[in-house]
Amino acid sequence: MYSVLPSIDSGVSRIAPGFRALSISVEAAQIVDTDIASEALSRACRSLAKGDVAWAKAHSSAWAEVFRAFGAKPQRTPCSSDALRKRVLRDGSLPSIDPVVDLYNAISIEYALPVGGENIAAYVGEPSLVIAKGTESFDTMKDGAVAYESPRNGEVVWRDDIGVTCRRWNWRQGIRTRLSADATRMWFILESLPAMPLDALDEAGDRLVQGLRHMMPDAVIDTRLISIDPGNTP
Repeated sequence: MYSVLPSIDSGVSRIAPGFRALSISVEAAQIVDTDIASEALSRACRSLAKGDVAWAKAHSSAWAEVFRAFGAKPQRTPCSSDALRKRVLRDGSLPSIDPVVDLYNAISIEYALPVGGENIAAYVGEPSLVIAKGTESFDTMKDGAVAYESPRNGEVVWRDDIGVTCRRWNWRQGIRTRLSADATRMWFILESLPAMPLDALDEAGDRLVQGLRHMMPDAVIDTRLISIDPGNTP
C-alpha cells in the first residue's frame, strides 16, 4: 500500500523539542457500520465529563507554550484538542459531522491529543510540517464562500507542494484536503509532545485503527511513528 511519509522542518525542533506523532495511512473501503463512530464520540464526551487522563493538563499547557513560541495566542486560537474539549465541557457533547471525522474527534477528546484527518488523495506531494514564510496560500470559508489567505511569517503550518493544508500547526484545516467518509485514501496524524507518555500515544493510535477496522473491515492501514529526533523513531 501507499504509506504517507510526512517531513518535519528542522526549525520546528527549536519550537517543539521532543515532538513526535503517529502517521496513519488508510486505503479506505466500504463503511459497514457508522454506529462505531457515533458510539465512540458519545463515549469520549461522557468520559471527559466524568474525569480526565493523567497527562491532559500538562499536555494542554505544553501545546499552549508551543503556540506562543511561534506567535499564536492559544486563548484565541487553541490547539485542536483543546478547542474540541472546551466545547464538550461547555455543551456536554459534540455534534456529529461525518463518521470518519467523528471517530478521530473522539480519540482527540478522550486522549487530550491533537488529531488531524486528511483526504490524502487531494494532496500534491507529501505533507510537510514547516515554518511559513507568509506568502503561502491557504483556502478557508468566509461568509459562506471560499476565500484565500496567507499564514503569518514564522507560523508553523502543515502544507503540500501547492499550499497550506492546516494553519497554526493543528488549529484550522483547509478545504481542499478536508476529509470525509467518501475519501478513498485517508491520512491521520496524531501529534504529541513529551508531556504525553509515548505509550498513551500508541494506545490512541491503536484505538483509532481499531475503530477504522470495525467501520470498514476491508481497509488497509499502515501506522508509523515520526519524530523530530531521529533516534526516537524505530
